[in-house]
Amino acid sequence: MTVQAILAPVFAQVFLTFALLFWMGRLRFAEVGAGSVKVGDIALGQKTWPARSQQAANAFSNQFELPVLFYALVPLALYTRKADLLFVVLAWIFVATRLLHAGIYVGSNHVPSRFRAYAAGALVLLLMWIVFAIRILFAPILV
Repeated sequence: MTVQAILAPVFAQVFLTFALLFWMGRLRFAEVGAGSVKVGDIALGQKTWPARSQQAANAFSNQFELPVLFYALVPLALYTRKADLLFVVLAWIFVATRLLHAGIYVGSNHVPSRFRAYAAGALVLLLMWIVFAIRILFAPILV
C-alpha cells in the first residue's frame, strides 16, 4: 500500500478531531455571548455548560481516548511494512465508526446507538492490533 493510502484515514481522524474542536468552540462562544453561561461559572470546571455544549465537549474529548491506540498503531504498521489493504480497510472502518460515534454524540446522543458505534470501533481497532501482532510475532514462522 502507498503511504498516502495508509495515512488517509489518519488525516480523516485528525480532521474529525479539529471539526469537533471548532464545533465545541462555536457552541461555547455562543453560550457565553448569549449570557446563558458566565465565564466565572466555568472557570474551574465544565459542569455548568448547557447540554449541547457539553455533548460537543465530550465528543471532542473522546477523540483522545480510543483513537490514541489507532495513532500508535499506524506508524508501527508503516515502519514495519505491515500495512496492507486489510489494514487500510480496517482503518477506514475504524474512522467511520468514530465519525458515527461523534455524530450521535453531538446529535441525538442516543446512548445505546452511541455505545454500539463505540463498541464497533473498539472491536475493529482490537482486530487491527491482533492482526498486526500476529504478523510481527509470527513473521519468521509464516515466511
